[in-house]
Amino acid sequence: MTTVASPVAALINELSKLPTIGPKTAARLVFYLLNRPRNEAQSLAEAILAVKDNVRFCSICYSLAESDPCEFCTDERRDATTICVVAEAKDVYAIERAGAFKGRYHVLGGLISPMDGIGPAQLHLRELIERIGREAPREIILATNPNAEGEATALYLSRLLQPLGVVVTRLAYGLPIGGDLDYADEMTIAKALEGRRTLSY
Repeated sequence: MTTVASPVAALINELSKLPTIGPKTAARLVFYLLNRPRNEAQSLAEAILAVKDNVRFCSICYSLAESDPCEFCTDERRDATTICVVAEAKDVYAIERAGAFKGRYHVLGGLISPMDGIGPAQLHLRELIERIGREAPREIILATNPNAEGEATALYLSRLLQPLGVVVTRLAYGLPIGGDLDYADEMTIAKALEGRRTLSY
């Protein structure tokens, strides 16, 4: 038999599936929404569906975009000679918040992590190599997170890319070890970009 509370429990369950949201936080969000006007809940639902319906991956850089190619790849004011390589699309927006980078991006779609079954074949590495051959950039900035997976991916990429005759640099350690770009403030990201260094292993 359906109870009055079942829609509440169902929504708590769905929100609990989101990253960093446990059952208690999900319950707080649900009860907050219950106390808001219906049109606010409607707007939230429509915004979620609009993202699912209208946002796709750029066929050049693999960032999230409403159009293909994305705004970063089509903006002639951006420096096409520098490509910043990041793990996820959210990292593009973290770097953009800092306002210190005016080049283009390439999103790997993850990091090398044997424990999770993610190897080079699961990332957009072949597309990056093809892009370097096509666009001939001068510098590739490796902006992966300064954790074990990020460092392993940066090392693999530097060895893969250096024979192509492109300068490979790494973000300086203004970023905390074990941290995520998504949580870094604008000044930290800006300083890390300014202090990037050439990788030599």
